[in-house]
Amino acid sequence: MNKKILIADYLHPTFKEEAEKMGFECDDRPLISREETIAVLSEYSGIAIRTKFNIDREIIDAGVNLKVIARAGAGMDNVDEEYAISKGIKCINGPEGNRDAVAEHVIGMLLSLLNNLNVADDEVRHGIWNREGNRGYELKGKTVAIIGYGNTGQMLARKLSGFEAKVIAYDKYKTGFSDAFAQEVSMEQVVKEADILSFHIPLTFETRQLLNEEYLFHFKKQILLLNASRGEVVNTRAVLNGLKNGKISAAGLDVLELEKFPALAEQEWFAELSENKKVILSPHIAGWTHESYRKISEVLAQKLKVLIPLF
Repeated sequence: MNKKILIADYLHPTFKEEAEKMGFECDDRPLISREETIAVLSEYSGIAIRTKFNIDREIIDAGVNLKVIARAGAGMDNVDEEYAISKGIKCINGPEGNRDAVAEHVIGMLLSLLNNLNVADDEVRHGIWNREGNRGYELKGKTVAIIGYGNTGQMLARKLSGFEAKVIAYDKYKTGFSDAFAQEVSMEQVVKEADILSFHIPLTFETRQLLNEEYLFHFKKQILLLNASRGEVVNTRAVLNGLKNGKISAAGLDVLELEKFPALAEQEWFAELSENKKVILSPHIAGWTHESYRKISEVLAQKLKVLIPLF
């Protein structure tokens, strides 16, 4: 019985420790290359990865004994999940592990934008004392629309409950999910009522470039935009145009269509985006806290335990 797992990326030690308690043999090789992985994967019944490379058909075909693919993160967009399932391979991930981190990061961005904290901080450091120009807005009484009511969407709604905002949520793939923290609504209600729009959806064929010029056109009020899901859900040029024409008041973007330098700096929209004082940017770190690093591994280990009968 093959119970060997290749840990092909940096995971918190908790995953290996818990897996070994279950009788698994774990090879912790965070520096292993894609080519090296393909060469040895036939020896393993499981592989654990974060974002280092895609688990595509080539890698899946190399893993002739694979029973499980463990993705240490919330999304599965770097795993060809459909192909893996067709091969009888179980795919597990850990969105429960970083939902608190994402929700807190989004609220941090939201409060900073509402109160002009990034601009005010920069001005004071440069000798400018501008109280009136940096007068902010309160979150209380605003309508926050959450697109996608999964792990992070639900946690954001829960954490917003103390701010006395109205929270509404739309999810194309769920119905009957209204709870104490958010009211389920149609997309027609979202575009009519939203003051603040926050995306919490995976990257799929349907969601790629979801927010574009046409999407923004339908909103009845100026919106504050937040995206901590996947960068390609949002068209950056449409955001910049929205900031110009008043459809968007401000934007907090933890993810971008293209990430990491130097390629990011080469995008035609990057200079304009980075210079816009109505925008707060962060380098895809919303779900990447010291606590979530550990919690994601704990979640993966718990899900692996359920799959032991497969091995």
